[in-house]
Amino acid sequence: MARFCRCCRNFRHDFKAFAVRGNVVDLAIGIIIGTAFTNVVQSLVNDIITPPFGLLLGGVDFVNLTIKIKNFVYQDQPPVVIRYGKFIQTIISLLIMAFVLFFVIKGITKLRELTARKQQKEENKKIEISEEVKVLCQIRDLLAKQSSTEG
Repeated sequence: MARFCRCCRNFRHDFKAFAVRGNVVDLAIGIIIGTAFTNVVQSLVNDIITPPFGLLLGGVDFVNLTIKIKNFVYQDQPPVVIRYGKFIQTIISLLIMAFVLFFVIKGITKLRELTARKQQKEENKKIEISEEVKVLCQIRDLLAKQSSTEG
């Protein structure tokens, strides 16, 4: 029993170290924000985008767009319903999410490129400064030799 409790403590300690690491917390925050964003996009598609399209198509409600197939196997059962209207709404949601993610990734890539350029410029400045220091050291050494030979 004591061994089991020690094992639980080790597991608890390891799990705590894992969960507190920045990557796991960042991932959890990303999932929460992603879920909230998904709900917003679904509401946008279901409540704002598809109703005007339905109006343009003659007052069609996308949620109610279905195909009913008669159940030939079990005659006493209700027909099979294919809800292609909801599928169309899901495709629109997917396209919006893909569009947004494309711009997010493009922005992240741009920031990384800018950071890389800035680091490259800083490295180039360090190299230029170090070259100047080398030249100044050589001049100092030449002046020291010159003063020691004169004196």
